[in-house]
Amino acid sequence: MAEDTRAGFAALIGAPNAGKSTLMNAMVGTKVSIVTPKVQTTRSRIRGIAMEGSAQIIFIDTPGIFQPKRRLDRAMVQAAWKGAEDGDVLLLLHDCARREIDPDTAAIVKQLAASGRRASLVLNKIDLAPQERLLERADEMAKQMEFERIFMVSAETGNGVDDLKQWLADKMPASPYLFDPEDLSDMPLRLLAAEIMREKLFLNLHQELPYQLTVETEKWEEMDDGSATVNLSIYVAREGHRGIILGKRGTTIKRIGTAARIELEEALGRRIHVMSHVKFRKDWMDDASRYSVWDLDYNA
Repeated sequence: MAEDTRAGFAALIGAPNAGKSTLMNAMVGTKVSIVTPKVQTTRSRIRGIAMEGSAQIIFIDTPGIFQPKRRLDRAMVQAAWKGAEDGDVLLLLHDCARREIDPDTAAIVKQLAASGRRASLVLNKIDLAPQERLLERADEMAKQMEFERIFMVSAETGNGVDDLKQWLADKMPASPYLFDPEDLSDMPLRLLAAEIMREKLFLNLHQELPYQLTVETEKWEEMDDGSATVNLSIYVAREGHRGIILGKRGTTIKRIGTAARIELEEALGRRIHVMSHVKFRKDWMDDASRYSVWDLDYNA
């Protein structure tokens, strides 16, 4: 019965590479947000849906909060703070494998403390930090603001994740389910395809190039045999980047496209045909229409 169910939103914020996407994927039980070793890979607010008993927890995975330098950076940081406001529960993730509190996290804590917003602290990557550092870091951060709870987890190994998920379930307000309990995300298939391709590009390309590209789904076509054909455009900001992505005789883009297709097929449980094209568009980072696709404010 609806009155016996709970449903609400849990927002994840933190510095780039704190492990927000990895934690959300661990909670949901499958990958709904792209994860790479590179920072700032989550560009928009992505929602993952987890069930715990009779509670539905909708996770808001936000872009990493850092000192913005470009228009896209400013829009991502604004989206992260907006996502924080949307949550019934707010979790601040911190990479405790770091030897000290990084400036981005320190700035987030300062802003949270000034706002009076209730938040819980999640010290992540405990598998990579010495035991004594965990207690010292928890104590150090608790002196800067009063956290509702402090959790210690490893999103990568799953250590501590179940306890955090159960606590979140108990914190959700009484409510009918907001999404079908079978759903894992509210991300449209077109955006999912583009995000998976972008992840594979991030993992296969080096240095600054990934930050100079974006991926968009031009067409998603359902086929009579139950498969689907997706046409993806990869936009780069410099003409010379096209050749790097394509590779010699197209070998690089073929390898990346195959990896994206395999993951899409595993996620959707059916055959997917991926067609990708690399296009040069010098000013895509200043194209307002691109920002609306990611649910970002162009004028941030």
